[in-house]
Amino acid sequence: MINTYANELKHKEDELAIQYLPAVKAMAFRLKERLPSSVDYMDLNAIGTEELVKLARRYDEAQNDSFWGYAKTRVYGAMLDYLRSLDVLSRASRKLVKRIDYLVEEYLLTHDAEPTDTELAQMIEGESEEKIHEARIASAIYTVMPLDDHFNDNDATETLEKIEKEQLVELIEEILSTYSEREQMVIQLYYFEELTLKEISAILDITESRISQIHKSVILKIKESVGA
Repeated sequence: MINTYANELKHKEDELAIQYLPAVKAMAFRLKERLPSSVDYMDLNAIGTEELVKLARRYDEAQNDSFWGYAKTRVYGAMLDYLRSLDVLSRASRKLVKRIDYLVEEYLLTHDAEPTDTELAQMIEGESEEKIHEARIASAIYTVMPLDDHFNDNDATETLEKIEKEQLVELIEEILSTYSEREQMVIQLYYFEELTLKEISAILDITESRISQIHKSVILKIKESVGA
């Protein structure tokens, strides 16, 4: 009797998860649109689905009114954790990413387009195109992370130990308030509305390259302001 009841309960919980599989698929697809081609949509969907099933099996209706309201943030968080696990860059490679970001920003100022891997290899002595390509992929993955993730790398650890997460959010908002409306809008649409560069380009009527430049510039300015 007990085993029969347990099996029925599990079936009910799995039925709950099945109802929200389309939402997970949409979330994975949406996130994939903002990532490099090396990241597989199916992997994101699988991670999200696995987390959804776990959440459904321990969901307590008495504690939460809406299952998806309870699960949405956790499913998305599981996908971001998966992306973080792909970051196998060494400390030296992280420095390369920062170097590339600075060079790309400078290049965009005069060319209105990002430099190719070949051009970057010519600018950075001793680095191969392959290494630069890998670093740019890691940087592209890193870009979709929540804003506070950008201040959790090894170089910023000492600074961040003195700043609580809530204080960091307030500091970011204060710094952004000193920037132009367009710069603020890029950050708002990218991180909080989770739009792609193409979508932001259509809204603001500026090129994707220019949006990328604004985005990277703002992140660098914020890092400099907090000493990271």
